[in-house]
Amino acid sequence: MTLHTSCCLLSGKKKNNGYETVKPEKYADLLRSVTSSKVSSQTPEALYEEDTFLFGKVLKSKPQVTDIDTRTPQNWIPLTNPDKRIMSTEKSDPRIPLKIGLPTRSQLSAKIPSVTRVLQKTMPMEQAFYLERWKQKMIMELGEEGFIEYTAAIFSKGKQFHASLEALLLSSEDQIPDKDDIDVSGYLSSVGHILGDIHGVKALESAVHHHTLHYRGLVDCVAEYRGQLCVIDWKTSEKPKPHLRDTFDNPLQVAAYIGAINHDENYNFQVPSGLIVVAYKDGSPAHPHFLDAELCSQYWNKWLLRLEEYLEKKDNISFQP
Repeated sequence: MTLHTSCCLLSGKKKNNGYETVKPEKYADLLRSVTSSKVSSQTPEALYEEDTFLFGKVLKSKPQVTDIDTRTPQNWIPLTNPDKRIMSTEKSDPRIPLKIGLPTRSQLSAKIPSVTRVLQKTMPMEQAFYLERWKQKMIMELGEEGFIEYTAAIFSKGKQFHASLEALLLSSEDQIPDKDDIDVSGYLSSVGHILGDIHGVKALESAVHHHTLHYRGLVDCVAEYRGQLCVIDWKTSEKPKPHLRDTFDNPLQVAAYIGAINHDENYNFQVPSGLIVVAYKDGSPAHPHFLDAELCSQYWNKWLLRLEEYLEKKDNISFQP
């Protein structure tokens, strides 16, 4: 079945770009679970590697690569906020991390897109292609209802993992929460060696809002990692991801959160760095991917381009007759 699917894909490459027929928004609801919480060996990137092994790498024209590398955001806003005033924290307890809830729809004066939504709606066509292919393969194996239950379980497990991490980061050494839950025990064991390097937690599961660029999000954690203040994003995977390039759009997501915090007056600090932690279900040591200030700036520019692309698509839809 896999060989037949791959052969069909190969024959399709002789025609126009097959990625152009894929609508990323059609599978937007699945993007987060698929790209950050994979629980099947038959993931989109696994299918991509399978095709590469059978037929070789997909050749891309040099002009396309050059365009991606040289584009400059039209509305460039710095990652850090030079005008932000850092107020005294004498009245607040530094031991209690910030935890700002997401606003309700009635509290928002206008529709403000989330970071996740922007990345979903501007997903690269190649990534959307393999996401669609993976979805169809899973439906063939599980059926429609089984696939719905499968994706629901992914979301539930991810939520449980984040809740357990929050409890661990808030607990003292003599108040370690119960880690006997089979569903997340492997993930918690996986990140154990990294938690020892994390101190000074400033925010947990807290909402952020960039008041100039008008986007919002929910940050997993802001804390010091080996002495560097970072936005920390926790991810889960069954497939090893030892390289930053394996994390897809996660670096853009982290950069977007950093920029939002730096321009959000609710946060009495600025963040220069980021950290993506990929935890594994089997308990093998998690891979930490540290993004220093220079790397964050590069991904910040990429995020600004994606945000502009999202706004352009939104405007085109709004003005269609």
